[in-house]
Amino acid sequence: MLQVAMISTGEEVLHGDIVDSNAAWLSRLFFQHGFPLSRRTTVGDKLEGLAAEIEHCSLTADIVVVNGGLGPTTDDLTAQAAAIAADSGLEQSDYWVRQMQAKYQALGREMPKTNLKQAMLPEGAELIENPIGTACGFVIKLNRAWVYFTPGVPSEFKKMTQEEILPRLKSKFDTVHALDCHRFYTFGLSESGIGQTLASLQLPAGFEVGYRSSLPFIEVKLFTPRAAELAASVQQQMIELLGDNVVSVDVDLVQHVGQKLVATDQRLTVVEHFTGGWLANWLQDHDESRNALQQAWTMSAEPNLESESPKEVAAVAAAVCEEVGAQLALVSGACYNGGVIVALSTPTGSWAQRITPKRNYNHRAQRSVIATVMLDMLRRYLDQCPVIGQYESLATEQEVFLLL
Repeated sequence: MLQVAMISTGEEVLHGDIVDSNAAWLSRLFFQHGFPLSRRTTVGDKLEGLAAEIEHCSLTADIVVVNGGLGPTTDDLTAQAAAIAADSGLEQSDYWVRQMQAKYQALGREMPKTNLKQAMLPEGAELIENPIGTACGFVIKLNRAWVYFTPGVPSEFKKMTQEEILPRLKSKFDTVHALDCHRFYTFGLSESGIGQTLASLQLPAGFEVGYRSSLPFIEVKLFTPRAAELAASVQQQMIELLGDNVVSVDVDLVQHVGQKLVATDQRLTVVEHFTGGWLANWLQDHDESRNALQQAWTMSAEPNLESESPKEVAAVAAAVCEEVGAQLALVSGACYNGGVIVALSTPTGSWAQRITPKRNYNHRAQRSVIATVMLDMLRRYLDQCPVIGQYESLATEQEVFLLL
């Protein structure tokens, strides 16, 4: 079986100052293309330790991706470590010096001399182009492995991997195990509950189900052989088993709602009390939802509203629609007695419900969950599902439906 390893470099990655998003991204990408990782390690900015890890991985893996440490500063040691591991020297790539000079000239700046370090590559290394940065990549054959060296800047790393490294790997290695990933998102279900519901499903050979829990959603992934004929029908069976707690397919909830709003030419207004602008900010993530948001208000105070009722919050949502001329409005009330009232107003009526978490969420997490309930009410309305949903970790204490 093909062995694939990744080495992430840098003290900031090793000590958790930054999240290693590059490693997670590469793991997903390589898995889907038939190159699943068998080893991932992180090494700090220590020359001897990095060189030893490169050599070790080159003896045990067929493919190694080394990420980071190709910059112009003194703690960027990857090229030097690669030369030590390969028992070779460093040589300057005059071609890359010219490329860097051209990049700086296009910016109207003179290239600092320190950038010359980025053109120093292990002897015999094959340069890998970086069209958007000054750190070129390179590849060497070391022991049993092809070792690819990449910059740590995510945009540069991803472009180089997709456009340069993956094509090289596919030309060198058999990719019969390449997979497609079909994904959808659920809200209001537990991972164990989803697993139990899907346990009755008979998967064809080569099909696998995976989960990724990231509050407030659980992403369900169906991995299938590339272009499998049964993929669409199996995914549809899974969606039907999980019912209307499936909030979106292939895209996230915000994008799904945004696409529906654009398709139906409807505008949305948001009034947030407890959620404090969480939903309005979330709707900025995609063009469709951002363009469909007509107006948003955030209520900063947190008054004692013991008399607030679902009917009153629903009335606020309806009044907002009328005031601004929007077809749709979402409102979150204040939090009291552990619950928050949320409401949706539409051209055909208004719905409201008091939501009380069954779990002890911190304030940030609870705002996220309540904002998701609001958006899910709208999603359900647009998808012609029951607007009031059932959520395992939330209690719906009251609900109303008001005809306009």
